[in-house]
Amino acid sequence: MSGTAVRDRKRPAVSRPGGAQARQRRRVLLIGGCSLVLLCVLVTLAVTTGQLRLPASVALRALIGLGDPADVLVVQDFRAPRMVAALFAGVGLGVAGSMLQRLFRNPLASPDVMGVTGGASFGAVVLLATGTSQTLIPVAALGGGLLAALLLGVFGWRSGVSVARLVLVGLAVQAGLAAAVNLMVVRFPAELANSALQWTTGSLYGRTWTEVWAAGGAIAVALGAAFVLHRKLAVLDLGDDSAGGLGLNTDAARLQLLVTAVTLASLAAALTGPVAFVALAVPHLVRFAAGPPTAGTLVLSGLGGAVLLLAADLVVQHLLPVKGLPVGVVTATLGAPWLLVLMIRQSRPVNRSAA
Repeated sequence: MSGTAVRDRKRPAVSRPGGAQARQRRRVLLIGGCSLVLLCVLVTLAVTTGQLRLPASVALRALIGLGDPADVLVVQDFRAPRMVAALFAGVGLGVAGSMLQRLFRNPLASPDVMGVTGGASFGAVVLLATGTSQTLIPVAALGGGLLAALLLGVFGWRSGVSVARLVLVGLAVQAGLAAAVNLMVVRFPAELANSALQWTTGSLYGRTWTEVWAAGGAIAVALGAAFVLHRKLAVLDLGDDSAGGLGLNTDAARLQLLVTAVTLASLAAALTGPVAFVALAVPHLVRFAAGPPTAGTLVLSGLGGAVLLLAADLVVQHLLPVKGLPVGVVTATLGAPWLLVLMIRQSRPVNRSAA
């Protein structure tokens, strides 16, 4: 009897799922808190640095309209719109990338790889070509993104969803729409060519409050829809058979989530143009740091996108020897090797020993 008691005392305790979930929640909260601190530092740098350097206290007071009128003009009219545009676009791209990768269960599924941001750029450039008011650019970008998603569905959907086929078709759609954008930019009159140039690489230069609030407000609404639909996304993570057994209409849920992700990416592109790498890399970094996908990791993807895009824009403005480069150059330089590594990891060796 005593031997049994000794063996029972030595038996290791069984780990409980609730304990793992609690540890992940603490990890998500810790990473989220660090991301917010880093974001505050980047915001402070964005409003204080430039040709006219301002102390942090002066710049932050000018941000709310207090202090010297010249400082208020510099901060509110030039620096703050660019900074807020980076935040909105980064959040939208991070959340859209996380949703698409979970929806298609593939790390290559992101708006820039699958043609969505190229479609948004195409819509914006068409709007500029017609001479319509630029306040409608978010609507045009959304229309272009939905067009790209439609082309992706038409050419990539054959007897269900083949993720490899969707990625390849998405790359083709992205390349075709980018070529159309470049052609229109070349054919533009000189006065329109500069304003359209950001739609070839992605840039935050010259953002205005009108553009920021138009696209940013729509991004906020789409983010609300994304978090409302998150429960359906979590059920789809279980697989179609299990999700159907729980009463979920998988086709309708997948369509709702896809439209929401495309909307987020398109509206982000309305602020920045086709910025690469952010939507592709951020969800991977969040999964590595915070663990399996939850509503908390979706929030972290948004924060990570904002941090990455704002940091890249600060690098473009203040650290590179060549001035005036668009932020898309930095993100694409980082994104190209990242995409190559992911594609190599996705490839599987052929089993030649099989009969």
